[in-house]
Amino acid sequence: MKIYKLELAGQIKPGQCIPDVFATIHRPLGDTYVNVTIRWADGSEKIHSVQATDSDDIWSMAECLQENLDGCKGTNSMIHDYYRILQDFAD
Repeated sequence: MKIYKLELAGQIKPGQCIPDVFATIHRPLGDTYVNVTIRWADGSEKIHSVQATDSDDIWSMAECLQENLDGCKGTNSMIHDYYRILQDFAD
């Protein structure tokens, strides 16, 4: 099994119905980059291209995803949860 696209939602704060931030992880078939789009409720977004063979680049993206989706700077184990997700898209 190979995963080509995954959508994630950030934390839902008390009193809210939907999260403030969403992320899409996508790797087009045959591409050497994993594309990560982070979208905020205000309509803004940031697109990242992560080298699929570079574990440091993947870790850096995991840090970014964790902080944005969880809403705080996380521990190593929290970041590692996102790193494992991104590894499904890596070579």
